[in-house]
Amino acid sequence: MSGHADDQSGSGDTITTWTPPTYNTEQPPTLLNSRGLPKDANFPGNFARSAKWSPDGCVALFHCENRSFQILTPTSEIVPQCLYQPAPVVDYAWYPSATVNNPATFCFLASVRECPVKLLDASDGRLRASYSIVDHRERQIAPHCLSFNVNATKIYCGFEDAIEVFDVHRPGNNEGTRLHTTPSKKTKDGLKGIISSVAFCPDQTNEYFAAGTLAPSNFNVALFSELTGEKTLMWVGCEGLRNSVSQLKFNPTNPSVLYASFRRNTRIYSWDLRGDTSIPLHVFQANDLDPGEISNQKLMFDIDYAGRWLGVGDHKGDVRLFDLWNTSHTDSQTKPLSPTLKYTAHEDAIGSVGFNPLKTWLLTVAGSRNFDDDASESDDSNGDSEGEGPRVITVKRRSNTKPVDTSIRLWDFAPAQGEQ
Repeated sequence: MSGHADDQSGSGDTITTWTPPTYNTEQPPTLLNSRGLPKDANFPGNFARSAKWSPDGCVALFHCENRSFQILTPTSEIVPQCLYQPAPVVDYAWYPSATVNNPATFCFLASVRECPVKLLDASDGRLRASYSIVDHRERQIAPHCLSFNVNATKIYCGFEDAIEVFDVHRPGNNEGTRLHTTPSKKTKDGLKGIISSVAFCPDQTNEYFAAGTLAPSNFNVALFSELTGEKTLMWVGCEGLRNSVSQLKFNPTNPSVLYASFRRNTRIYSWDLRGDTSIPLHVFQANDLDPGEISNQKLMFDIDYAGRWLGVGDHKGDVRLFDLWNTSHTDSQTKPLSPTLKYTAHEDAIGSVGFNPLKTWLLTVAGSRNFDDDASESDDSNGDSEGEGPRVITVKRRSNTKPVDTSIRLWDFAPAQGEQ
């Protein structure tokens, strides 16, 4: 990052302008740090499933396989703070202005199975507030996805056929506002299925957001407005794309462009919401695997704060970076775009990549669930009527093994000296 003060007013007053980080993608980045999570005797196969930088870029929040959140500074070897949860974690989100320099804002949302939505203090894990979603059987619903709106006044929680909206300042037993994304379970209308991702347009002058669902459909992404509630503004998708939505994200500096990744799909798609949203703007080749070789593991992509670079990891441990500024609208959608840079970062699936908000850093985490098939034999004491002896029955059992690579790595894309 670089920042400088300029006298732009002519009165002697200085106005500080921020220049976004400049990434050098002509060669693989420098590995700044590689580390692992502390050993967990009760969960030897633990790994970080995903990580998200705090908005100030000082620390990262990790969602781990052993039902915990861990907070650490990737540049140091300090043991991370571990916040164990009573059940598996479904999703999480930083408070939009969270910073270590302001304890009041240093918090994050967490969706934990069969628990109310939690607002947790990132310094010690204490519960600051909770927001309850209850179904018709009076059971707690843990939303599949969480998101603050742009002004951080509302919390949007996606679950089956609905989005629950809470006022941040009214926690406890207060009911949220339920937005039904489909009229009923029997109808084919609306956005059906579990809402798997909600993303808000970063433009402060707009109040619309995108929501995607796990239901397989050619158009399983829709745009809504905070002003009109559950009324659908438009549909996004394309013929032949029937995979479940994994992630939605707007371009930070071009908020009319929406990006989406899908389960068991080798590509990332983008649409220009100002045009025909039934035709992708661009398609990016996120990995080289055949669809049948891809697991259901959710791999998170990211876009840097300047809106130029899209980064994504794959199931083999490779990272790809795509230049969003040097891609023309005339590029063919029938031939997915290749990355500007591809390099090997890990020896296992990369659960997420994350651009630091202020520096030329990319954070990557690796790990996956691996299973061995164990064969055991058992005798059938009944045998057969011909006296040929007992039958031998082979039983296949699957046992979880330690991931191949559980490292957390920090990469630096800083230009060489003299190139900045």
